[in-house]
Amino acid sequence: MINKVILLGNVGAEPEVRSLDGGAKVARIRVATTEKWTDKNGKKEEQTEWHTISLWRGLADVVDKYVHKGSQVYIEGKIRTREFEQNGEKRYATEIIAEELKLCGRPKDANELPV
Repeated sequence: MINKVILLGNVGAEPEVRSLDGGAKVARIRVATTEKWTDKNGKKEEQTEWHTISLWRGLADVVDKYVHKGSQVYIEGKIRTREFEQNGEKRYATEIIAEELKLCGRPKDANELPV
């Protein structure tokens, strides 16, 4: 069985980064991917999907230092669906658990990159 996701998209808001009681760091980012095509009548169409990405430990450190709203990122990971209860109702949230993160595009400031 394979559970693998590859995304290349843009971060839509500033990352949420927090440290858990055990000391582990976790970051959550929202990434937009847009598919563009021309329909059979020649009309240009596009559809944007938003993905919630969770990044742990070392990847969370990278997000904390270098990822900002508008950053282009390449993510490899796996899909995970969580079940939780809200106001007495069962709810589900689907997210990507990142296993690899690469920063793409040009940084706003070359001084932001580690040496």
